[in-house]
Amino acid sequence: MKTTRIHHVAVICSDYEKSKDFYVNQLGFSIIEETFRENRGSYKLDLSVGSQDRIELFSFPNPPARPTGPEACGLRHLAFAVENLESTVADLQSRGIAVEEIRIDELTGKKFTFFKDPDGLPLEIYED
Repeated sequence: MKTTRIHHVAVICSDYEKSKDFYVNQLGFSIIEETFRENRGSYKLDLSVGSQDRIELFSFPNPPARPTGPEACGLRHLAFAVENLESTVADLQSRGIAVEEIRIDELTGKKFTFFKDPDGLPLEIYED
């Protein structure tokens, strides 16, 4: 797999306003975009970290603790930017790595998918 950089780090928080204050006012990250996703009852806050790095801060109603599952408090997933998603998926699959179906990001229109590391941590590949 050839990656170009880390695309973003996504974090699910238990208290959106408190976390937003921490990342924006305490750490000094700039808000790129804030979206309330009514159908999920959740916020998605895109934050700029440095010149190219990004954190996606998510809120969900009553998120479970992080024993498993990608929608729990804590680190959600690690995403890698790739130039060609289809060829990257083919490369991973040729190595025996199971990859989920390719999806389209409802907010950006970009293609992405997930696979897991040996411990089950969700890893995303995102077409840049």
